[in-house]
Amino acid sequence: MNPSKLFHINPSCLLSSILFYSYASSLLFLNLSAVGASNIERKNYIIHVQQPDNHDKELYHRSFLPQYITQETGSESGSEVPPQLIYSYSEVFSGFAARLTEEELNAMKKKEGFLHVYPDQHIPLATTHSPDFLGLHTSTGSWPRSGLGRGVIIGMLDTGILPSHASFTDDGLPPPPKRWKGICEFKTGTGCNNKIIGARAFGSALINVSAPPLDDAGHGTHTASTAAGNFVGDASFKGNANGTAAGMAPHAHLAIYKVCTRGRCSIVDVLAGLDAAVMDRVDVLSFSLGLSSGPFQYDPIAMATFKAMEKGIFVSCAAGNTGPAPGSISNEFPWVLTVAAGTMDRKIRASVKLGNRKEFDGESLFQPANSGSISYPLVYPASNLSENPDCETFEGFDINGKIVLCMSSGISGRVDIGSSVLGFGGVGLILMNSKAEGYTTFADVHVLPATHVSYNAGSAILSYINSTTNPTAMLVFKGTVMDASPSRTIAFFSSRGPSKATPGILKPDITGPGMNILAAWAPTQMHPIEQGFNIVSGTSMATPHLSGIAALIKSMHPDWSPAAIKSAIMTTSDNTDHSGEPIKDEQYQKASFFAMGTGHVNPSRAVDPGLVYDLKVSDYISYLCGLGIGDDGVSAVLHRSVNCSVIGSIKEAELNYPAIVINPQLGPVKVNRTVTNVGLAKSRYVAMVDMPKGIKVIVQPRILRFSEVNQKMSFSVTVSSRGNRVNGGGEGSLKWVSSSHIVKSPIVIVAST
Repeated sequence: MNPSKLFHINPSCLLSSILFYSYASSLLFLNLSAVGASNIERKNYIIHVQQPDNHDKELYHRSFLPQYITQETGSESGSEVPPQLIYSYSEVFSGFAARLTEEELNAMKKKEGFLHVYPDQHIPLATTHSPDFLGLHTSTGSWPRSGLGRGVIIGMLDTGILPSHASFTDDGLPPPPKRWKGICEFKTGTGCNNKIIGARAFGSALINVSAPPLDDAGHGTHTASTAAGNFVGDASFKGNANGTAAGMAPHAHLAIYKVCTRGRCSIVDVLAGLDAAVMDRVDVLSFSLGLSSGPFQYDPIAMATFKAMEKGIFVSCAAGNTGPAPGSISNEFPWVLTVAAGTMDRKIRASVKLGNRKEFDGESLFQPANSGSISYPLVYPASNLSENPDCETFEGFDINGKIVLCMSSGISGRVDIGSSVLGFGGVGLILMNSKAEGYTTFADVHVLPATHVSYNAGSAILSYINSTTNPTAMLVFKGTVMDASPSRTIAFFSSRGPSKATPGILKPDITGPGMNILAAWAPTQMHPIEQGFNIVSGTSMATPHLSGIAALIKSMHPDWSPAAIKSAIMTTSDNTDHSGEPIKDEQYQKASFFAMGTGHVNPSRAVDPGLVYDLKVSDYISYLCGLGIGDDGVSAVLHRSVNCSVIGSIKEAELNYPAIVINPQLGPVKVNRTVTNVGLAKSRYVAMVDMPKGIKVIVQPRILRFSEVNQKMSFSVTVSSRGNRVNGGGEGSLKWVSSSHIVKSPIVIVAST
């Protein structure tokens, strides 16, 4: 049964459309005017109930609602305002969403079949060059082998789409697959085609009851074109990053589910979008939003994505933009692909040349034609260099006609700093990172000549200011620079593991391009882009890269499970940058697996992985039983009764995951894995182990010999160390090597606390 859109939520203030902040536990408050003099305060709730015996789920869900309430108005008669059913979920969640008073909610809790209530929450949002950077070419490799993703449907849960954009033409695309069940809410002839085969808007994403799913934030258009945008020549942004724009799967179909309005997303609507996407029979779900870490049995998104996986849908989720703190990861469910954000080798360069002739490179999308010829006084608006500068009011400092050195504001607000500088007469801006932000720099559309430099560069500029009474600087703008090094580094904001909810599962899973990504854009009040493209950053941008790559794999291997596709992506990833050095983090130190997952995605290898670590639904159930959340907790996630004593349980490390995470403990640790041969029928794989000194790993058997495709073979991995205790803090890898494939899995020993 299709969820019904029954009300309108007034838009809240616009959040940044490129960022995925940590979840803020806020409720949506709505006032419904009653007939009469009083108002009845109602809130949105998600109600988890037992599965009905009959098939009319909406009727069953309505049976939980009181028929009416009476609110005294002070007059002779009261007013009757019925509670409202918002959505009746049918595919991914056993329950419904409703607007209720506290009195109605308390009465509902007493009804048979009621299980749990979740207050509505707001989930904030989390390329011309990236196909080439990832080795995707029209003449060779995974693009021609997969037909550019032909026949695969990618569902995008986001802020909608601008259907008139050139990225969404259907040149070269066939009609939708016959299995497609979705609808298009754009007017006939103005929206859907063989590229955008369906589009819907939900709840608070509606301006009115008949509003189409147009993008009002730009974010949804950007992510959709990154995943599956068609080829667009001569794409650029303000003359930078020129080239042919294309998504990862240019000939895949798009199904649009607008679950956010002006950058804000209600979990009530997100569940409705997930419900519809599963009903419509999409193949891949791209999810650039999510909640912070929490127990799975209390997380409706964990439950809904499990149901999607159970129905064979691959789900790709953003890791979050709250790094680099350990344990900041979001969307850490093992049945989804959790994506970290990395850099590419393209820079929009803007450099600082100091009075002492030293030069430091940074980035900026403000690229004036005439630059690098005039030096200006340089000022750091703080009483001493150890203090953070005042870059709002500049109290006690005259910045008129000067270049100002300020601290970066982190993930957002950097352009606003330039506005303040310009307002007080400054002629240029240098933004320097904090120590935690390291070398991650953003190419922003500044309002004056500006550059964003690393912490090390900023520190050197500060030292220069301190060394002279008349510091000067000039800004030199060099435009688009390719082959910058190092490339494939982890962005500072990309959220890190280990997972708090399931620390024995490696998260994130994989890294994709997420810094300064050029893709299609819809003009908005905040970003009135006229060129049709924009450059933005975040794990929101990395996620659709992986969604599109998953579509390529699905197109080549339509019978593969979500776990098999995920394994193919993870075990074929790169651990080195383009120079052959280990991938670095934002400090230019070797990145940990808890920062990058198994590594940086390599789509050319992912379509032909050789072996996969596959998983059935029953494997995930045994894993859930091993988490210690009890039968009730597992039943809540699965939306059906579960008896773990009958099913049996496994430890996290025993889940047939493409990575091994071991907690510190006394004695050797032994885990088992099973691989499926999806490469050459007759093949021989030899185990190769690379671990730090003092850690011993034994793999049995050491050689796997396959005689047919889809043949499964099992092996054990035993980890031990000196003193008969696995103390932790070590990272290494297990590789199964054949004549044509390398199948790589991280081995992580969690540091002792």
